Amino acid sequence: MKLFLIYLFLINVAAISLTVLDKTRARQSGRRISERTLLIVSALGGSPGMYLTMRKIHHKTRHAKFMIGIPCIFVTQLLVVFFYFFFIQ
Repeated sequence: MKLFLIYLFLINVAAISLTVLDKTRARQSGRRISERTLLIVSALGGSPGMYLTMRKIHHKTRHAKFMIGIPCIFVTQLLVVFFYFFFIQ
């Protein structure tokens, strides 16, 4: 359980960092982080950090793929964890 929480913390730090980096590069016309990479990091557990960061810094908030997709990923992750801890374990 402790390793799982450490993993979630680290993947969310990575998600926040990538979101901020992509926003910075967008402003500076630099090389962007691909949407695919952002969605993969979200699916790997970084959805809460990424979504909250996107809302805070107003990044990708016009893209339904992110504004609907990431909350859907998060809800799915919550359901998987819920079923794992309450029905499988």
